[in-house]
Amino acid sequence: MYFLLANLSLIDLGLSSTTVPRMVSDLFSDCKIISFHNCMIQMFFIHVMGGTEMVLLIAMAYDRYTAICKPLHYLTIMNPKVCMLLVVVAWIIGVIHAVSQFVFVINLPFCGPNNVGSFYCDFPRVIKLACMDTYKLEFVVTANSGFISMGTFFFLIASYIFILVTVKKHSSEDLSKAFFTLSAHITVVVLFFAPCMFLYVWPFPTKSLDNFFPLWTLLSLLS
Repeated sequence: MYFLLANLSLIDLGLSSTTVPRMVSDLFSDCKIISFHNCMIQMFFIHVMGGTEMVLLIAMAYDRYTAICKPLHYLTIMNPKVCMLLVVVAWIIGVIHAVSQFVFVINLPFCGPNNVGSFYCDFPRVIKLACMDTYKLEFVVTANSGFISMGTFFFLIASYIFILVTVKKHSSEDLSKAFFTLSAHITVVVLFFAPCMFLYVWPFPTKSLDNFFPLWTLLSLLS
């Protein structure tokens, strides 16, 4: 459990470090410019760490299920080799997710507007700057990031509900203990996935998201 938590903390630190230093620098600078290559690198690492965290949160949900519902078998099931394997798989899937997004954007023709309109670079914003019809590409990005975020979120919530229902069958006291244990994990899941779903599955493309970016930043830092 603590090995997974340590990796989650490391990923959160890396995810925040990818955007926050640049944002703070821009707050005190009149010239808010980022090069194309730095923008691409920033997007890539955001999605590597974001995708990795999604998979890691699923692994942690399984870890919680094992600890609460099968405590006598916990050390056998969640041994160090299994924990290491889960972390490696999480990073591999995170890289695959980022690359699958990146290949669609890197070769787009950018010849017109160059204002990202945000404090960091991300695929939905950058795609809109391309000198071509990007409707289909925006749908691919939404399907890749938005629907995956939604699916993972609801899967995690369902798994937590399943754990609580399973524990409730034994005793109410065990249920309160399980809920107390899971509350921190549920909070992290909501704080992480709510901004992701809001950003990638925004149903009103004609309305700007600029007013919501400060809230997104706050939620990201809290998670």
